[in-house]
Amino acid sequence: MTDIALPTRQDRERPAGPLPQSRRGLPRWLVGAVFPVAAIVLWESGARAGVISSRLIPPPSEIASTIADLAAAGELLGHLLSTTGRVLAGFALGAMVGTVLGAATGVSSRFGALFDPSLQALRNIPSIAWTPLFILWFGIFETSKVLMIALGVFFPVYLTFSGAIASVDRKLVEVGRVHGLSRAGLIRRILFPASLPTYVIGLRNGLGLGWMFVVAAEFLGASRGLGYLLVDGQQTGRPAVIIAAIVLFAVLGKFTDRLLTGVGTRFTRWQDGFAGRAGA
Repeated sequence: MTDIALPTRQDRERPAGPLPQSRRGLPRWLVGAVFPVAAIVLWESGARAGVISSRLIPPPSEIASTIADLAAAGELLGHLLSTTGRVLAGFALGAMVGTVLGAATGVSSRFGALFDPSLQALRNIPSIAWTPLFILWFGIFETSKVLMIALGVFFPVYLTFSGAIASVDRKLVEVGRVHGLSRAGLIRRILFPASLPTYVIGLRNGLGLGWMFVVAAEFLGASRGLGYLLVDGQQTGRPAVIIAAIVLFAVLGKFTDRLLTGVGTRFTRWQDGFAGRAGA
């Protein structure tokens, strides 16, 4: 008779799948830096070799020098704070309204049948189409800019949260009802926790659109901000300023997305997903 070897405690505790990259070798952030660093090196080398036109596409060294000059002149901080403040204000407003309406349409089928078709129709209107109305109603000052950003943030948050709640496994809801949970208890103990991972993705999408919409918002007549730098660089024929503004948009967008991901990870540690951790 063949002896069957029972698994030891060490075997049971050993991960079944491949270890994450951060546990096998290089840190995750270092792996993610390989491509942009390689692209910068090739870009700089191509510009110095004359393969890339430095007049139309300035090398990274010139872009870094432009950013340093803006900082030394005391302009950079003002542009960064203005744009970041608009994005955060618009994100807070759009995410709040999107969360409330998304929860309402996801929980209540009657509310969804009443309002969701109209919201879906409004979602398909191009953002630029709202610009003349926003200028007419709110002028060219901060209110119109923040509301335009909030509009861009609202729809992905609303759509994602509403869909996440509606797609919660019906068996979980039935278990809650068997245990006597009220409607408020079902929302607090089952529906919201089960939809939280998808909701965080909706917030990240909304934040990304907020950074996109701030460019259109600052085209309305801002005198400060990264969008203003884009327009100023285009009007004065300075491609280094344009690319510097684009790079700063990318850095700020990634930084705020990482912060949001970190906060979301703290509330979704219970999730046993394929990746084993939230994406960065």
